[in-house]
Amino acid sequence: MPLVFADFTFGHALLTVVEIFFFVIWVWLFITIVMDLFRDHELSGGWKALWCLFLIVVPFVSALVYLIFRGNGMRDRAIAQQREIQQATDAYIRDVAPSPADELTKLSELRDKGALSDEEFQRLKAKIVG
Repeated sequence: MPLVFADFTFGHALLTVVEIFFFVIWVWLFITIVMDLFRDHELSGGWKALWCLFLIVVPFVSALVYLIFRGNGMRDRAIAQQREIQQATDAYIRDVAPSPADELTKLSELRDKGALSDEEFQRLKAKIVG
């Protein structure tokens, strides 16, 4: 019984690496196209289903056709989605993060209750105001 590794040459190893590389690129491209399909609000559900069917049945040809005919809009849709995410994040941070006026109000309430001395109040106020 001959050794299996004895027949595995450098050329076979290089070909295996290239095959893995192209497989990873194909998976990446497939995921990118599917994400773009579902990101597009102008495309109806029927067209999305049809594109998905073509991507599964005739994967390489349909991916190239998709990139040729819809590739220009992929960038615009990705940028629009990132803009929406950034706006939502900024709005959340503004809602959650206290404003300096709110912090000063809390500090003055604590000073009025006697929980803070005037020195502590001035030190914390200077820290908030900057």
